[in-house]
Amino acid sequence: MKSAEALDLITMLPLMAAERPQSDIGRPFQLHSEFRPAGDQPQAIEELCDGISAGERDQVLLGVTGSGKTFTMAHVIERTGRPAIILAPNKTLAAQLYGEMKSFFPENAVEYFVSYYDYYQPEAYVPRTDTYVEKESSLNEQ
Repeated sequence: MKSAEALDLITMLPLMAAERPQSDIGRPFQLHSEFRPAGDQPQAIEELCDGISAGERDQVLLGVTGSGKTFTMAHVIERTGRPAIILAPNKTLAAQLYGEMKSFFPENAVEYFVSYYDYYQPEAYVPRTDTYVEKESSLNEQ
């Protein structure tokens, strides 16, 4: 696994994975796909699952566009049996990921959340310069 300094990455955050047992609520995760892991995917799945089992809290799956990161994450979710939060850097990718995960896990709850804000800066006070910064925001019209 590589550092998180690349732009084309998707971060999977298994919440406190080492401290949380497998989900016993709902159905077990069962991935539906006509494809099987290939290329570097089996090794990535193995390493990510081993990391989760070892209690590693931060892992990054890095790959070029179209390399199968989403498919790899779906296999990790199925294999570990743990719910996951998948973060995306923009709304278009979030919608794409939602659709793919929904098709991979049609029998499980797959949820989708996009903020109403395109930009949000909360109000702030900077004591060192005695500066008050007003709240600023831009609402998403879609």
